[in-house]
Amino acid sequence: MMLFIGIQLIMIFMFLFFGWAIVKKKWYGLISNFNGRPEDEQQQLIKNGYPQRIGKLMFATAVGMALLLPLSFTSFQFSLEVQFGFMMLFLLGGLIYLSKYEIKEKRKRSYIFTSLIAIGTIGFIVGLFFTGYEDFELKDYGDSFEITGMYGEVWDYADIRHVELLEEMPEVTWKENGFGLATLAKGHFKVMDYGSSLLFIHKDSQPYLFIETEKDKIFINSKNSNETKEWYEILSSKTK
Repeated sequence: MMLFIGIQLIMIFMFLFFGWAIVKKKWYGLISNFNGRPEDEQQQLIKNGYPQRIGKLMFATAVGMALLLPLSFTSFQFSLEVQFGFMMLFLLGGLIYLSKYEIKEKRKRSYIFTSLIAIGTIGFIVGLFFTGYEDFELKDYGDSFEITGMYGEVWDYADIRHVELLEEMPEVTWKENGFGLATLAKGHFKVMDYGSSLLFIHKDSQPYLFIETEKDKIFINSKNSNETKEWYEILSSKTK
């Protein structure tokens, strides 16, 4: 959690710095492709107030993120999603709106380009979140088992070294590659005393099933505690 808060603070200060540099210091070169445009276009953009408004948009984004930051210290589960969702929507929506201050000849193209960027970015993020929140399950195939969904695969029962049912999930210290969402963790994470592990975890849904194979250390559970216990019984019987 502290890592995410640190990242948010860095982003807030970054937006504040860029906003201040553009509005107060007139460092318009910080705006993408501004210096690459002809001198007459640069002057027309300045006259239209385009770069100044870009700076103010960054200021406003920083203020909005700062106002939402206290959510991270509450019990609200989706604080991270809300904060980064606000940042993306506010910035992208702001850039579309600010296309009206482009030079007249390029205004329509700017609207189309920023709108396509916004649609593509939001679509990608929404798809990523749907993939991240997609549920998983453990399936028995007689001589092997499968964990379904992203990061899942098939393991032979013969490769299992240890199976254990845990009432408490060990501390997860670092995300290597995966989804660390409000209610779910899925992918490769560092776990204290276990090292690099594959997680398929519904948070705060005890118990947790630990599976150690020749190559992997896996933590998995179901939202339904009885189902997790059934998985444990299946794997225990197969590995005796």
